[in-house]
Amino acid sequence: MGKSGYQVIARKWRPQTFADLVGQDHVVRTLSNAIARERIAHAYLFVGPRGTGKTSTARIFAKALNCTDGPKADFDPADPSCVSIAEGTHLDVIEIDGASNNGVDQVRDLRETVQYAPAQGKFKIYIIDEVHMLSAAAFNALLKTLEEPPEHVKFVFATTDPQKVLPTIVSRCQRFDLKPIPPPLIIERLHKIADEEQVKVSAEALESIARMADGGMRDAQSILDQMISFCGTDITEPDVLDVYGLVSAEKLAELAAAIAAGDHQKLVAVVDECDESGRDLVRLLSDLQAVVRTALLNAIAGGGKSTQFGPELTTEQITRLLDALREGEGGVKLGLAEKINLEVTLLKAVEASRARAIDSLIKEIAALAEEAPATEAGEKKKA
Repeated sequence: MGKSGYQVIARKWRPQTFADLVGQDHVVRTLSNAIARERIAHAYLFVGPRGTGKTSTARIFAKALNCTDGPKADFDPADPSCVSIAEGTHLDVIEIDGASNNGVDQVRDLRETVQYAPAQGKFKIYIIDEVHMLSAAAFNALLKTLEEPPEHVKFVFATTDPQKVLPTIVSRCQRFDLKPIPPPLIIERLHKIADEEQVKVSAEALESIARMADGGMRDAQSILDQMISFCGTDITEPDVLDVYGLVSAEKLAELAAAIAAGDHQKLVAVVDECDESGRDLVRLLSDLQAVVRTALLNAIAGGGKSTQFGPELTTEQITRLLDALREGEGGVKLGLAEKINLEVTLLKAVEASRARAIDSLIKEIAALAEEAPATEAGEKKKA
């Protein structure tokens, strides 16, 4: 029998304290201050994309409330109460999956159990994940309890889709929006994990993983886990690019330069190369938009012009280029001929970047027209 104690990195490195939460300083600060000032609300709603720490924040908050001598924000994660909450065995911290417990009967059961006093800790805490999956009847059954819960009860809801949560529920909660985690913070965290796991990962590989994660720490950790399985203890950028079909930063810069220069042959050759090497063309377009956006910000900061791609482009030209890439996104994603649609989108982007807005042309013509009479009048006087 082999060992069965392996834990995936995303679970092993799940945040256990407020200090472990990455990229959500505004949430940590507000919750810590609420605990310190004894202004703890009866219901909280954590909103944000997947993998940004909603459920982890809920569990950490539960630890802070039910730790020994709590509530306190700087609790000891080795405290028996905190350990049992982390393991899911604490009697007073009840985690409910909103997707599979979304009926009115389950909520009625909850309404009955909230009346009982806590068995272990100071509070009875209900964490409902994916709360937007509750039915309308279940939401309505929860309303009265949520409005006037017993003093020993706290509700913590988590959702990726707040629009589906009834406004009457949202209005009874303190809402916290967890933001996508910036790539530098993801890279920093992955670097720390790699060191602890004794895995060598190149800086370029970490950047590619952070790019793939789209602001989700859990996604980044899962990708790193998969790369360790694929490569062993030495991970390089080409490995990540091959496994996930990404295009390198150099190749993206090369493609952007071809678009800026209007080099149609180069553009088609780069797309051919990416397609033949099995790259994800939808992802290529998405990453290219991010590169062009960087050039747009560069142009705005540089007084309206940028030479990031070689030829000088104005803010207007880069905006038109970015708009053309965005408009072609649907065709590349959903069209039958992915490669052809990408090539057409890029060629349209070249033409868009060279086009001029009619209003700017009118302004230029008007300015020239104003200068012309003055020049003619000067010439007549000389004559």
